[in-house]
Amino acid sequence: MFEALRKFLQTRAGVAITAVIMLIGLVVVVVAVKNSFGDGGAATLSAERVFIDADTGKPFEHTLKLGESIPVKAPSGKNTGYPGEACYWTKAGTPKTEPTWVLINQWKGSNEPTFCPDCGRLVVGHNPPAAGGMTPPPSKEEYAKNPRRGSRER
Repeated sequence: MFEALRKFLQTRAGVAITAVIMLIGLVVVVVAVKNSFGDGGAATLSAERVFIDADTGKPFEHTLKLGESIPVKAPSGKNTGYPGEACYWTKAGTPKTEPTWVLINQWKGSNEPTFCPDCGRLVVGHNPPAAGGMTPPPSKEEYAKNPRRGSRER
């Protein structure tokens, strides 16, 4: 049996099949090594973010590169891209599935609280996601009545 295999591998077809098998094996090894030692999922998630152009107010996706500083270059061509915060609330105080991306006032150099332009509710840095049964953040009017209320009560 081994003698027949050895003779087959010495033919053109045998050499071609051996080369294809070795090439497939090499691809498998490269993919395995890349998956084992490449960028982790957490690193990719922390680098791929939604930014907001401070000039236009429009959100855009950007992947941070090692050593890159904020503000990043925005689609407008200027370095006016700041990290956006996701707001998942509606005006009625119910959760929604698609976020409204908001630029926090602190990125603009203001200490004034930030309110979502869509729902009018308070948005803070590292804004917590909305969920059913949660108390929504205060609206601008509610916040004006009790400005000490903030993200800690949510």
